Amino acid sequence: MAGQGDLQELLRMLNSRKVPMMAAMGHIKALQAKSLRSINDIAEAPIAIVEEAISDAKLAKSLHTACKGHGKKSAKRAAEDETSTTTKKVKLEPHKRDLDYSSMSPDELEKSLSLPLVEDEDAIRQTVINTNRAPVVLAFAVELLRCTMPEQPPSSRLSLAQAVVSANSRAKAISLGIEKAPAGGEMTVPEGQPKVRVLGRDVPVLKRGGYTWKSDDVENQPSTQSSTSTGAAATSQEPRAKIWTASQKLSSKGSVFVAHATRLSSPTQRASLMKALMAEKPELETATHNAWAVRSSYGNSPLVQEASFDDGESGCGKFMLGIMREIDIKNVLVVLTRWYGGVMLGPDRWRLMRECVNDSLSMQRRTSSLAGEAVWALDPQDDKPAASTVGMAIHRPEGARNYLLRSFATAHEDGTSEGKKTAAALNEEKQDNLGRLLGALRILFTSWNSVLSREELDRRAWGWYIAVRPDVESGPSGWGAKGNLRLERILDLKRKES
Repeated sequence: MAGQGDLQELLRMLNSRKVPMMAAMGHIKALQAKSLRSINDIAEAPIAIVEEAISDAKLAKSLHTACKGHGKKSAKRAAEDETSTTTKKVKLEPHKRDLDYSSMSPDELEKSLSLPLVEDEDAIRQTVINTNRAPVVLAFAVELLRCTMPEQPPSSRLSLAQAVVSANSRAKAISLGIEKAPAGGEMTVPEGQPKVRVLGRDVPVLKRGGYTWKSDDVENQPSTQSSTSTGAAATSQEPRAKIWTASQKLSSKGSVFVAHATRLSSPTQRASLMKALMAEKPELETATHNAWAVRSSYGNSPLVQEASFDDGESGCGKFMLGIMREIDIKNVLVVLTRWYGGVMLGPDRWRLMRECVNDSLSMQRRTSSLAGEAVWALDPQDDKPAASTVGMAIHRPEGARNYLLRSFATAHEDGTSEGKKTAAALNEEKQDNLGRLLGALRILFTSWNSVLSREELDRRAWGWYIAVRPDVESGPSGWGAKGNLRLERILDLKRKES
């Protein structure tokens, strides 16, 4: 018997051929009388039988052809549906706007930042991508952090990796003369701020309070790893204690101010401490003024010895001593540095100096550490952080992910694309290449993770990047230029099994 769907479709076919509804119903009854009760029956029947049922030969031939075509379309749709459910790849779309972290659960956030991964070595070895160096550094850092800081969620790894890329790019631009170095050197964050080491760079971080995330693929760290390693804490703690603490750098009309503070047990230590500071931060010696003030006591005696030096910054030494008296701090040396910008600041000079001195002294009393908490990488260059982030300027993970998704085109020997591809096809190709690059890096880092400490793995990773990065021209002409990267070169660096 004909199904209701067939009847409706036959009526639609006849109506589309300008057959009135009553006449169409009559044609369907005539077809049923010839045992042609469905579209499939009509398609398989000889045209002569259809013409017997429908006296209009032209209409009969048109309907017969339409029924045959309907069967082919249905088969094609069924095949497409079957293929789509079995082989269709999930497309990862770039984020078109900043995410609102406060409105998302950890699972939702981490899922939204997923990246492709292909670990088929045969496919990886056949892949050559065309890209510039920055996204390769980003990919290296993201996969490296999976081994060196496995407790960090993917969102934190993307943020930390982007911080490394930004710092590298800024340093390179300054060294090539593309950008000018800021007065007083690079902008810094207070030395009391916790830091982690990624690809040899210290990255200032902000704890993500209360953020809990558990990975499904965190592997047990082998015994060769440092026994004191606890993710971020392991790589953030430096082998020696910090002697000096620094304030934020403040600037006005070209002048830049920064203060450093340290503790001392005797006034005689002042000269050696200042010498050590200048050796540690030679950029301070390029400043116009390095004024200092010291207050020290003798055991339990109420007597306090004070001394100061303006170094050309009129009244600065006594001003610093006044601040130290106000908060009754002793056994501390403060050095206030100023790069003069050529414009007199008037009374505002005192405000800037006070803020720097107070900041450095407060950092002297501040302690901070990490014990495996999730973190964001701070962005000291962003002076207008979005209100929807965390109230501070951070390197946002969705920006790093977008950069990865669009950066790895396929390289061709003639330097052109093979034929004309749609934007969707090109994006899918870049996504496949990213998955293979991340897969190659995962194979590389995993092969060494069982025999190297986290610190040593981090140290070697930069050398591996240098060995495989795309070749571009040296100097400003190579800035941002693209080159080819053969993924087999990454696989060749993996540890050989004995």
